[in-house]
Amino acid sequence: MPLYHNDDQAMLADSARGFMADEGAIAKQLRHFRDIACKDGFGHALWSQFAEMGFTGILVPEADGGLGMGHVEAGIVLEEIGRNLTPSPFLTSSVMAATALGAGGDDLRGRYLPGLLEGTSVYAVAIDEGPKHRPERIATSATRAGNGFKLSGTKSFVVQGASADMLVIAARTAGSDDDVDGITLFAVPKDAAGLSLDSVRLVDSAMAAHVKLDNVQLDADAVIGEVDGGRAVLNKVLSAGRVGAAAESVGVGMGAFDMTTTYLKQRKQFGKLIGEFQSLQHRAAHLYSELEIARAAVIKAQQLLDGGSDGPVSERAELMVSVAKAKAGQAAGLAVKEGVQMHGGIGMTDEYDIGLYMKRDRALAEFMGDQYYHAQRVAVLSGY
Repeated sequence: MPLYHNDDQAMLADSARGFMADEGAIAKQLRHFRDIACKDGFGHALWSQFAEMGFTGILVPEADGGLGMGHVEAGIVLEEIGRNLTPSPFLTSSVMAATALGAGGDDLRGRYLPGLLEGTSVYAVAIDEGPKHRPERIATSATRAGNGFKLSGTKSFVVQGASADMLVIAARTAGSDDDVDGITLFAVPKDAAGLSLDSVRLVDSAMAAHVKLDNVQLDADAVIGEVDGGRAVLNKVLSAGRVGAAAESVGVGMGAFDMTTTYLKQRKQFGKLIGEFQSLQHRAAHLYSELEIARAAVIKAQQLLDGGSDGPVSERAELMVSVAKAKAGQAAGLAVKEGVQMHGGIGMTDEYDIGLYMKRDRALAEFMGDQYYHAQRVAVLSGY
């Protein structure tokens, strides 16, 4: 398939670009909610507007009231979110949690999807249990209790965790901590007895939470998918989150690039626009090429996920998702560093937005695994 958007996807991109540049602008959203030290880190009014635009239901099947689109379309929205640094629960709720709920039963989907589609509910996904992304190891336990389960353990850096109405939690129902099998996913409501959260503000001003589960009692209908068979669903959630984060990283990189090239065309030094200096032109051209390569890798990964959406994630799709996450992280990291450097001293001040792009890049780089984690994963999946 071609590594560019078709006509319908281009129309969605135009719509998302205009909406995010206006309603999701840095001054109106990120700076505002950062400066008032908002406990959620995002605006619920904007989240309702996401729903009005149909964005919240992009990955929700039409049978459940959604748009029934794919990861390519979700990535279009995420790229514009990244370009404008728009704080929202879109990635955690409409991409990752929606992917998980797609494997749930009718009752579970009927309970949680309407709130997502209406923009009145926020969901989070709790997987990691340490400071780094290591989903291969899950120690949080879920033991049989009556007709349900009791969950005990901890989860770290759960983005939007404290704001969430429900958390999708990966727990172990069989085997040892490092086993591939024996994982089950649960939909845990925020008011569940024994569930406690400690909020933390991340470097990009987004909010996350450390989650503690102390014998949290759940009925059997809280299970997403099959008991002990949650690894396949978890892999789909991880792939969705990783390629979504990669798409947002491309947006962050492009936003930083656009801001930097605009500055190069305005700033004068020694009586000349600094954009006329050949060394800076070469650096800008190299950066543009890197970002376009990253975007192509992301689109390829999205297409592969969409092509196998009805089954487990294929090894080829997993490989390309990790290629995309690693390349997008590398390109975005280069974009924000070059942006700050080319702005000079003012790039280090809060007055200029370029520093905010660097902060967002750092948070995204760690989310769902950094470029080194995914480079290692590419090597393993390639037989090395």
